Amino acid sequence: MGLPARAYDRQLPLERQALAAAVQLSDAGPGDRLLDVATGTGGLLRELARGEHWPAEVVGIDRRASALAVAQARLPAPWQPMLGDVRRLPFAAESFDIVTACYLLHLLDPVDRRKVLAGIARVLRPGGRVVTVTLHSRNAASRAALGLLPRSSGLRPLDPVDELAAAGFVPLRARFMTAGWPSLCVLASS
Repeated sequence: MGLPARAYDRQLPLERQALAAAVQLSDAGPGDRLLDVATGTGGLLRELARGEHWPAEVVGIDRRASALAVAQARLPAPWQPMLGDVRRLPFAAESFDIVTACYLLHLLDPVDRRKVLAGIARVLRPGGRVVTVTLHSRNAASRAALGLLPRSSGLRPLDPVDELAAAGFVPLRARFMTAGWPSLCVLASS
């Protein structure tokens, strides 16, 4: 396990509440094909694996081979970690029922966020679901504290609802998480 993957895995408990909420919002079932964008060490997919009803197909894509090696070692055998650039998703149009992007969008600049969201819109089937998790808080002091961190940390508050709508998604539900990282989980449909 490379150092970045090891460090990421150590902080995963701070994401657990939001990842559980993302799994719940996704409402993944046995007939679904699910893509986890920027899967990292597979935190969301591990949370998904705790459930009773697994999707028919699960793919996790990330640009870091060390993180994918951790994910592969900890995920059910049929689930597929895949090396790739999330700004250029290497999948056919309308190939997934559900796409998740957890703790990614707030790390990207606006141009890359638009690329990622356009790619998600392309690979998501009509009527499909997208679930995002970003750092954000209802609490103004928490948002301000996140805003004081160095930009290089990537820990900037982001409410993705307007950007999801601009990418053609219909935001359906939003849930704020207060345990661990202050987070916003958003469910939208294509």
